[in-house]
Amino acid sequence: MAEPKNVTFKSIMSDLKAQKYAPVYYLMGEEGYYIDQLSDYIAEHALAPEERDFNQTVLFGSDVTASQVADAARRYPMMAKRQVVIVKEAQNIKNTDALEKYMKQPLKSTVLVICHKNGKIDGRKREYVKTIQQAGVLFESKKLSDRDLLPFIDDYLSQRQVSIDMKSTQLIAEAIGSDLSRLTSELDKLLISLPENDRRVTPQVVEDQIGVSKDFNGFELRAAIVNRDIYKANQIINYFDKNPKAGSIYSFLPLLFNFFQNLMLAYYCPQRQSQEAVAGWLEMRSPWAAKEYMTGMRNYTGRKVLEIISKLREIDAKSKGLDNANTPPGELMKELIYYILH
Repeated sequence: MAEPKNVTFKSIMSDLKAQKYAPVYYLMGEEGYYIDQLSDYIAEHALAPEERDFNQTVLFGSDVTASQVADAARRYPMMAKRQVVIVKEAQNIKNTDALEKYMKQPLKSTVLVICHKNGKIDGRKREYVKTIQQAGVLFESKKLSDRDLLPFIDDYLSQRQVSIDMKSTQLIAEAIGSDLSRLTSELDKLLISLPENDRRVTPQVVEDQIGVSKDFNGFELRAAIVNRDIYKANQIINYFDKNPKAGSIYSFLPLLFNFFQNLMLAYYCPQRQSQEAVAGWLEMRSPWAAKEYMTGMRNYTGRKVLEIISKLREIDAKSKGLDNANTPPGELMKELIYYILH
């Protein structure tokens, strides 16, 4: 029976934990974290430790052909219920005809896991996609959007009985970004550093363990701009200018562009006086998340927001050397902040 096309990481993991294994798992996409999580879980749980020597095979796409993978998948398990074949870097396999042929009649005693990172199946190969879905599970691991990154951090820590405040979550997200492998590695370091009697992540903990200033960072700069706090904004910009490793125009430009782009959208909300309505309009998880946009609409007119977005594009181009012969990044930062606040 074909799996639904919109299978999720959680739905697959739920089946795996219930010992429901499909004959084929084709894991593809730009976000390697979920691919690793699923393939590692299968490697660790599909077979008992004493069964793995003879029944678990790990192959690399750069070293094998599709025919060799299919041959490995057609073997029968030895003194075990199943065998597991994991193909890493499967994107390097050029011709997949032999794999497609195998998937039309996969062995029920084989769990074939194909890890295709940094991309996905060519959209023109519709029959191949259909064959995979009929054989087992096709999963696309997508990069998290900005709005999903904060909940991911909250969920990751709460599952480990650790609490975190919103500012700390923002600091971590801004400093690490959406590379989930790197992000979870940094979160694990935070977990190790916490004492047993105080399982809380605070801005001070983030500053100590990740090296992000709790007072001078892109999150605080955005807050100062939202509230039109000229003194604070300039204080942060001057700090960045003297400490380029702490923050630069390249790190905060996307942050500000995202805010003002959403602020422009907020003006089109039919009930923009309602924080709940604005949150729903911007597809935010809670009304609290729209607080900054309510403040932004009080402090910036719709016309000014359009002008700021245009200026952000101009400064972004200049920061990349377009129509800018010698203005340093620090001066571009100051020019932008002055334009926004005046």
